[in-house]
Amino acid sequence: MKTIFLIIMISSLILSQTKFDDINKLVTSGEFTNAIRLIDEKLQTQNLLYDDIFQLQFEKERLDRIRKDFNKTSEDILKYVRRYYPQADETYLKKWEDDGSLEFKVIDGQKWYFSRAASNLFRINKEAKKQKESVDGPYKDPLDIFLESYVPKVIQESKVKNSKFVNPLTMRLNYTVTLLENSIPHGEIVRCWLPFPREGRERQTEIKLLGINADEYVIASNDNQQRTIYLEKVVQENQPTIFNMVLEITSYAEVNSIDLNTIKPYNKESGLYKTFTKERFPHIVFTDKIKELSKRIVGDEKNPYLIARKIFTWISDNIPWAGAREYSTIENISDYCISRMHGDCGIKTLLFMTLCRYNGIPTKWQSGWMLHPNEVNLHDWCEIYFEGYGWLPVDQSFGLVQSENEEEKYFFFGSTDAFHLITNDDYSSPLFPAKIFPRSETVDFQRGELEWRGGNIYFDKWKYKMEVEYFEQTEREN
Repeated sequence: MKTIFLIIMISSLILSQTKFDDINKLVTSGEFTNAIRLIDEKLQTQNLLYDDIFQLQFEKERLDRIRKDFNKTSEDILKYVRRYYPQADETYLKKWEDDGSLEFKVIDGQKWYFSRAASNLFRINKEAKKQKESVDGPYKDPLDIFLESYVPKVIQESKVKNSKFVNPLTMRLNYTVTLLENSIPHGEIVRCWLPFPREGRERQTEIKLLGINADEYVIASNDNQQRTIYLEKVVQENQPTIFNMVLEITSYAEVNSIDLNTIKPYNKESGLYKTFTKERFPHIVFTDKIKELSKRIVGDEKNPYLIARKIFTWISDNIPWAGAREYSTIENISDYCISRMHGDCGIKTLLFMTLCRYNGIPTKWQSGWMLHPNEVNLHDWCEIYFEGYGWLPVDQSFGLVQSENEEEKYFFFGSTDAFHLITNDDYSSPLFPAKIFPRSETVDFQRGELEWRGGNIYFDKWKYKMEVEYFEQTEREN
């Protein structure tokens, strides 16, 4: 492989506010142009430390990312909304803005709505959701339908076979990242990091790289919490630059039946306990809002399993799923979730983790891909630790399964299906080889990362495609 000069940076740990109050005030008030002008002045005239330069340069990039996320006008929103509210006008938008159903920002004096604000409205706002159903007819997510039949099946298999790992299948994954033509000058080298499955997990085994469109590549060792496969390509004029890999993996459903009497007290002096119950700035912070919400949810409950279950239930019932902004633009993701009262899989997961940690219950991040038939996508969830059981999967985004049976209803609180592919056991962890420029996604790692000698290559310059084939397997021996 060609020699790569690596500079180890804190790009995955960048905070969303600078150390300069004058810049922060401009950003908070939406004066992005003036903030960028002030950043440029400081970069040109002040003798800054390297970390300050790096942070200021990223803040300029972050503001540009926010502009990309908030790109809809009121007319754009009304055009969508009038499918269901033909009479809708600015007063409707104002009402939904005030109750938090429409996400917007005032940037340089002009109101801009989040790119997915219109569709999110009909997920977040209960009245609007009913109105949409009255026009379109009732709708049930195909994934929910699939899980309602799948979950009872794997629970029953686990009982019959007396095994917590059941329902194996082999999946062949064809993953492609395509850099758009002429995004980078001809002849330049593009560095690419693609997500690669983690090993050492009982529910995903036999990971095989079947093909990759590069003669030379580097697979990061499994001790990298965000695991990658790294390759390079030379850009050709008027041609897209394509990075492709084909993987095969065997995966199992994991079914854990929890007996409250088996759960033991935590060893609060252990490194595990101290690490996974502490705050982690900026996204896991025990703010006053977290403390107040915890008191309302938990009450006087002392059992860690029942506390965590209460949190899981409350978020499932009160925080609807909605399309999310890029995480790199959000200053505190768990706080954002409480403030907006909606979130996608990662946002809901970080709120669950924060509330659990505040209550002295160890949690850690996990993410990768969801590979369900007809529902292949990026996905985040987490793991929770109970003494006597170890680490158990919790998918806060999947939440409560629609069932009268409690075991089925709470399946994703301690168990998981065979379609969750793990590539990350942490968030905001360094990539290998080290990335020189700030990441497009500073928290998660599921799509991949691209850069060249001129800087990071953001998501608007490339696209990804995930394809899955399924092959049934026989059960493994206990």
